[in-house]
Amino acid sequence: MSSTHNPGRVIGYLYLLLVPFAPLRLIYIPSALFVRGNATATANNIAAHELLFRLGIVSDLLTGTIMIFVVLALYRLLKGVDQNLAALMVILGGLMSTPIYFLNTLNDAAALLLVRGADFLSVFEQPQRNALAMLFLRLHDGGVVANEIFWGLWLFPLAILVYRSRFLPRFLGVWLIINGFGYLISSFVGLLLPQYEEMVSNIAFPAFLGEIAFMLWLLIKGAKPQLLDAAASSS
Repeated sequence: MSSTHNPGRVIGYLYLLLVPFAPLRLIYIPSALFVRGNATATANNIAAHELLFRLGIVSDLLTGTIMIFVVLALYRLLKGVDQNLAALMVILGGLMSTPIYFLNTLNDAAALLLVRGADFLSVFEQPQRNALAMLFLRLHDGGVVANEIFWGLWLFPLAILVYRSRFLPRFLGVWLIINGFGYLISSFVGLLLPQYEEMVSNIAFPAFLGEIAFMLWLLIKGAKPQLLDAAASSS
């Protein structure tokens, strides 16, 4: 079935666009450039790989932008199931989450400015600039932890819509709910008990695969509301 006659597959392709961008700043750059507890080494790594760090900023902007198109496409697909839930999904998944992505890039921009050492920053010694750069990187991490709340909340209306839809398998709806709880737990642990955040994230990792399973289903099987099926058969 072609993607033009299968709106679910179009959403799958949009979802797929997130794959090269979302993990870049979230996972790869911290593991490649940041040295825990060592502001000087982290600043030196950023200065030596400035283009990679800038790509991380761009990846955050693209991730936030693509999410708007994903949730709007999901709204068109699922609004016939429950329009109020579909609208709530758009608010939580797009209107709330995307601005945090955009604002959070300011922390990275500030860290990069400090690392490069512009002329007007000469009043600060190099170790001070490195420490301030690390501060802004930590603020970026805090923004990610806060945004995880919306990464989790938007999955609840999506999961209910998927579960009720009849043209998508119900197990995906259940898995998306579990995925949503996983993000919420990870976020609150990161805010309240940050020393356990990494351990909890590792334990909850299977739950985070719910969105990936949903994306793969849309890519492979697609989804077409029954109204469209009925119209096609009648014509």
